[in-house]
Amino acid sequence: MTYTAAFDVGTTQVKAVLVDGQGSARECASSGLLPIDTCEGRIEQNPEDWLQAFIEVSRDLLARAGRSIEHFKSDQVTGIIMSGQMQDLIAMDAQGQPVGPAILYADGRAEEESAELVEAYGAESFRARVGNPCDGSLPVAKLIWMSRHQPHRYARVRHVLIDAKDYLIWWLTGVYCGDVTACSTAGAMDLRSRTWRRDILEAAGVDAAIFPELHWPWESVGTSTPGASAATGFAPGTTVYAGMGDAGASTLAGGVFHPGQFNINLGTSGWIATVTDRAVADRPGMVNLAYLGTDSIVNTVPFLNAGNVHAWAAGVFAGCGPTEGDGDPYRRMGHLLESSPAGARGVVCLPYLVGERFPMMNPSIRGAYVGISSETEACDLARAALEGVSYSIRQGLDLLGTPIERVTLIGGGTREPLWCQMLADILDAPVQVLDDAHLMPAVALAELVSVGKRTGSSSRPDLQALEKLMEANLVGQVYSPDHANRHVYDAGYNRFRRLYPALDSLR
Repeated sequence: MTYTAAFDVGTTQVKAVLVDGQGSARECASSGLLPIDTCEGRIEQNPEDWLQAFIEVSRDLLARAGRSIEHFKSDQVTGIIMSGQMQDLIAMDAQGQPVGPAILYADGRAEEESAELVEAYGAESFRARVGNPCDGSLPVAKLIWMSRHQPHRYARVRHVLIDAKDYLIWWLTGVYCGDVTACSTAGAMDLRSRTWRRDILEAAGVDAAIFPELHWPWESVGTSTPGASAATGFAPGTTVYAGMGDAGASTLAGGVFHPGQFNINLGTSGWIATVTDRAVADRPGMVNLAYLGTDSIVNTVPFLNAGNVHAWAAGVFAGCGPTEGDGDPYRRMGHLLESSPAGARGVVCLPYLVGERFPMMNPSIRGAYVGISSETEACDLARAALEGVSYSIRQGLDLLGTPIERVTLIGGGTREPLWCQMLADILDAPVQVLDDAHLMPAVALAELVSVGKRTGSSSRPDLQALEKLMEANLVGQVYSPDHANRHVYDAGYNRFRRLYPALDSLR
């Protein structure tokens, strides 16, 4: 028996799954919480924290496998594949060392630089080539920002990576690479040809040579070096694949291959994803990503605020004092949600804790509660926070404008059943929470490799076989909408849509 080790390098954790040749998850492991620097408006992480977490999780995964799988040896792991947080600026020197912290996707500091790039290149031309609008969150704009505000760092830059997993791939193999899904978020990749646009990089004043090689997710990019293998426990020469940006991996895990099929991710940040054959570039807030084929595009509506709102609300409203003897703030949060009716007694929350990028990219906007009265309780404020995220998701589905055929949910937020029911009610559609939803993107990538091996395809897996396999894996609880709540949620949603325009004027 051989195995694939699949990892998800998220904003808060590194997770790993060991998947056998039949597509079954045999063991899993995860790191502790990763630190994020949010001081003075920054949103940054140290790539070395990803690396240390990856090493620890790798060794833990192999140790668990050794205890639970008879006669298991590390050389039975024949492949390593990862998903990871995208749209980061990871700038490295000639030796491959970071010149500073990674500037994360949620950091929109380069608004001025993005506006200048648009003026130099042309907004319509940029959108037509890249498939997305130019804003201050794009790595290419952040690179311009670095050249102006951190020239001492910029002078040392010889390589740029876009996805957290790609830093780990470099460490494992010595190869600087990126997958086409993650690199769709760089602000410089042609969405149709899947190549870097040298004219955009010239307009940005950036050397194209520092950008990574582009690969499809299933392509082998190298093998683990002896030093990396000694640190992680994997055998030297283990094949390492390009992998896939987290939004693409989640879309794959959700069995999304056609319009009307939607996947919603409730991670730290969140998104809605569907798949079509074209970029949707005429609607604000949309992001388009390369997917599994040359004519396959993931149309996404991204949110900066999702699971982070759940964590914030649990900490603020359920973080102190036991409820029914329960010491876990997330379980106490569940008790609070049960105590508040649908609609949170008229309280509506705009859940923009760290700015937002839908319905408009706005790093300065902050959240608010409206409708607080003398009858409002902590449970109502807690419930309104998650209802606010759910209203944002409904607003994103309205933007996509495609009738719902199927909705799957993944991400850590799915562990709160009342939130899942809330989403079904607010979307007025059944939603399915996949079993082991927080691990499914990594499992899906392992399946991507396995399908290629089983169908004998060395260049591209059989996508029809992959689709059938992913659909067969859609196992989990279905939450059906409670139509008794439809009226109150329709009214709450109409109020929610008016909040952002009103509050933006108060900045």
